Amino acid sequence: MLKRHFFLKNRGQLLQQLVPQRADIAERMVITLKGIEKATNNFDKTRELGGGGHGMVYKGILSDLHVVAIKKPKTVIQKEIDEFINEVAILSQINHRNVVKLYGCCLETEVPLLVYEFISNGTLYEHLHVEGPRSLSLDDRLRIATETAKSIAYLHSIASIPIIHRDIKSVNILLDDTLTAKVADFGASRYIPMDRSGVTTMVQGTIGYLDPMYFYTQRLTEKSDVYSFGVILIELLTRKKPFAYISLDGEGLVAHFSALLTKGNLSQILDQQVLDEGGKEVEEVAVLAKACVHLTGEDRPPMRQVELALEGLPVSRKKMLDKVSAKEFERNGIMINHPWVGDERSSKETSRQYSMEAVILKVSSIALHTHDTMQTQFLTVSSKGLFEFI
Repeated sequence: MLKRHFFLKNRGQLLQQLVPQRADIAERMVITLKGIEKATNNFDKTRELGGGGHGMVYKGILSDLHVVAIKKPKTVIQKEIDEFINEVAILSQINHRNVVKLYGCCLETEVPLLVYEFISNGTLYEHLHVEGPRSLSLDDRLRIATETAKSIAYLHSIASIPIIHRDIKSVNILLDDTLTAKVADFGASRYIPMDRSGVTTMVQGTIGYLDPMYFYTQRLTEKSDVYSFGVILIELLTRKKPFAYISLDGEGLVAHFSALLTKGNLSQILDQQVLDEGGKEVEEVAVLAKACVHLTGEDRPPMRQVELALEGLPVSRKKMLDKVSAKEFERNGIMINHPWVGDERSSKETSRQYSMEAVILKVSSIALHTHDTMQTQFLTVSSKGLFEFI
């Protein structure tokens, strides 16, 4: 009776958010608790893939022999239930090779269990931040960046209803056996109505990747994802951890990277492997990254443009500009001849970025104990402007 109660309760909420004319999707995706228990050998400890404060992920084999990853929450919090339902509603309507596939969900427990395709090769974060001087090759890093950009651009402009991911970071980029990128974790994602450019919402994201303007205004737009992606580009080039890095001058990773690029001293922060393997394309990606983390969202390029720029590497500037007009690149600050170097406007903008990033990092350092396991840290801002970390 209890399983039936949960099933009806969760299914009713889910079906309200799924596309009405595609009710067959909801029916096909429902997996019984008995099927989940069989797939995981009754949630055997040897099947645990990892987890954090929110729950555990198990490896399982469904009756159709699909190998899957099953997310099981630890606690029953309404916010958690809402995020799980939100993720099912979004992922059930997405079909992209660089977005992790949702096979289904189990609704017979108080909090729904989510069943994903099993991605065997861990996260981008795990591959980048390994001990020793060698990590992913530069070619792999740029390809992963391009695949990730494709998936975000798809969410923003091709999906039937635009979707903002809201928690783009290296931990949420999974890699399969061929190191193909798969963007995951849509619990915090939001639909954006076609007639609106953004939504006002409580701030949620991960320190180091969080858009400063979203942090201050609580206005979520597609450009917030662009900022987070720009941080990932910087992370790929430097192998520095965005949530933990502090320079000798007390600057965060974004501010320090931007300052060194402006001064022409980028080699001081680049990963040695990137310096050894790269050429002019490194400089081009660095300029693109800085455009993405511009302080004001209006001055950041759209993800479609970022995708095209990355696809153009390492081809000539002419070929890249055949795809995206020079005027568009100039307007968004992605010219390859470094428009910011020696630019007075750029110096002022960088200084403002330092101060805003410093405030966010200072707040986070008081409230959070940063750790290398890179568990998700959610930041919310109350209507009274008080900072609360959960």
